[in-house]
Amino acid sequence: MEVHSCQHRLVSLLLLCFWMLFIRAHGSRKLYIAYLGDRKHARPDDVVASHHDTLSSVLGSKDESLSSIIYNYKHGFSGFAAMLTAEQAEQLAELPEVISVQRTRRYRTATTRSWDFLGLDYQKPSELLRRSNHGQEIIIGIIDTGIWPESRSFSDEGYGPVPARWKGVCQVGEGWGSNNCSRKIIGARFYHAGVDEDDLKIDYLSPRDANGHGTHTASTAAGSVVEAVSFHGLAAGTARGGAPRARIAVYKSVWGRGGAGSGNSATVLAAIDDAMHDGVDVLSLSLEVQENSFGALHAVQKGITVVYAAGNSGPVPQVVGNTAPWVITVAASKIDRSFPTVITLGDKTQIVGQSMYSEGKNSSGSTFKLLVDGGLCTDNDLNGTDIKGRVVLCTSLGIPPLMLFPVALKNVLDAGGSGLIFAQYTTDILDVTKNCNGTACVLVDLDTAQLISSYISGTSSPVAKIEPPRTVTGEGILAPKVAAFSSRGPSVDYPDIIKPDVAAPGSNILAAVKDGYKLESGTSMATPHVAGIVALLKALHPDWSPAAIKSAVVTTASVTDERGMPILAEGVPRKIADPFDYGSGNINPNRAADPGLIYDIDPTDYNKFFACTIKTSASCNATMLPRYHLNLPSIAVPDLRDPTTVSRTVRNVGEVNAVYHAEIQCPPGVKMVVEPSVLVFDAANKVHTFKVSFSPLWKLQGDYTFGSLTWHNDNKSVRIPIAVQITIQDFYADVA
Repeated sequence: MEVHSCQHRLVSLLLLCFWMLFIRAHGSRKLYIAYLGDRKHARPDDVVASHHDTLSSVLGSKDESLSSIIYNYKHGFSGFAAMLTAEQAEQLAELPEVISVQRTRRYRTATTRSWDFLGLDYQKPSELLRRSNHGQEIIIGIIDTGIWPESRSFSDEGYGPVPARWKGVCQVGEGWGSNNCSRKIIGARFYHAGVDEDDLKIDYLSPRDANGHGTHTASTAAGSVVEAVSFHGLAAGTARGGAPRARIAVYKSVWGRGGAGSGNSATVLAAIDDAMHDGVDVLSLSLEVQENSFGALHAVQKGITVVYAAGNSGPVPQVVGNTAPWVITVAASKIDRSFPTVITLGDKTQIVGQSMYSEGKNSSGSTFKLLVDGGLCTDNDLNGTDIKGRVVLCTSLGIPPLMLFPVALKNVLDAGGSGLIFAQYTTDILDVTKNCNGTACVLVDLDTAQLISSYISGTSSPVAKIEPPRTVTGEGILAPKVAAFSSRGPSVDYPDIIKPDVAAPGSNILAAVKDGYKLESGTSMATPHVAGIVALLKALHPDWSPAAIKSAVVTTASVTDERGMPILAEGVPRKIADPFDYGSGNINPNRAADPGLIYDIDPTDYNKFFACTIKTSASCNATMLPRYHLNLPSIAVPDLRDPTTVSRTVRNVGEVNAVYHAEIQCPPGVKMVVEPSVLVFDAANKVHTFKVSFSPLWKLQGDYTFGSLTWHNDNKSVRIPIAVQITIQDFYADVA
């Protein structure tokens, strides 16, 4: 066994050395991706040969081409990644068979309670879970930082044979043998060419996950049922994925141990290409990217639903990523779980803050300690203040809390403080309290801080006691809410498409990391929630297209909580959420299983739109319609000046004989008319097309306003969000 392990390490080191020599040999060259569109040859070897023919015409010889290309995309589409100079890349882009040549871009990586909150309780399975057999036989591809196969979340106990249609491999490497694949993890690959050398050195050259991110996302999407897990006693319960019987295929494309990880478009495209060959049903990519992958388009055209993260740059507007219309772009929401932490003052006043800190091994438990006011807790504020062994109140007045908290914590700990009460305006930075190194730390709001400050100033020897946090779930907590970090629309690239599409739980999600379980936050955590639900829908409706599945998810999402209160979006300030915060709303998997009507799209309809985006031509510009004419389950008109009409087509997938009535919520400032306003379906009429007309009520350079169109009857409600901006002129800078 030791020899076997050494052999893998030797192979890994040789691969790393080869890559280092390769980089040095190509000096001034950079990694570019050439996209050639659909495959022109049936055999992958012939596709590869055509790539070398193409590149040889630029480089001058096949030997140069062979040494330059590091990835050939040959299964789902035609393209390659190659080391080129800027001049060579320009020459390559001029060839008629080449659609685009782009520099590779870096990618960043973007549960016990969440599935219950969404109505998928495994102990009392919903109809969706029962009818889909918990996602059994569906294959979810996870493109991420790898996986930790020994985690209990990937047990294959009780699983049948690997599906016969599976064509993938189990690629061995450092710390990973063929026995690490199983009937649960049915395939594993890794892609390291083109990755920064520093990131490779601190990772396993194999599908094994040194980072933890990929293990967390995989277990969220499809983890097996594991009883009695928690994070230092918090969020205790049963961990499982949304589709706990689904199979997992691992494509390690992101590297390094840091929180963000490191990958690039070349590695991710290679993963998508192989995933299409291998036979996955769903692709989950918890990544932040700046371009819209043609790889994802080809996957969708092959019937694979692709789910991407919206990104973690919120609550700033116009930062949403992964905005292609053919993918599902996921925002992050919060669930009905909190971690109340009681602060008791010397006058017996009890204040409830929030925290996820864990007590140190040598902690003596919660006791009263002297309490001091440290102001901002910067070096200047604490200069001359004795805080050793004391609890310190720090207040983030005028400074973003996420920036100040680590500074305040470090200064308090360096000076020997025994506890931190951190006051902030209302925004969610609860994650930072996991990093308090065994010291009691708790977040409070500014109103509460004022009360504590008054107690300190009015008392000769103020004291406070901070209790350990506990877990509370249920109806007393306002949820769901859009998380503050979740990236917001509108899309800068495609303002005529509403993004994100939908929100899902992504704040403080407990899932597997190595041999344990951790609470993590991000749209990275929201993405596998949607991927797991998509797997259930795919098992239930195997003939549905990716667009149909997306429609079911979008049109059944919730815009209110179970009390009928509107969903809020965390930010500065907190507000009622709109489509640029959460798309159509918070995902509702049980309703998505039986949506009534769907907005379907023939995947070839995307071709012209995408070709025009990548390689513009005069004929393309002359004929291209605005993207809001795609049959999407949403409508965005970013430049309404004159009356504009948009058509949509719906297909009945519910009761054969059904009548739906239109319910309109007009965007303020816009007249909206739907014709016809009644749709009658029967055995002979399963599909109907309707028109939505928009007219501005005023002439002004306006901002976006929001509305909706809902088709409903006694049993179903099929809602799409609408965003409209009235404008007067183009290229008007909205800066004041």
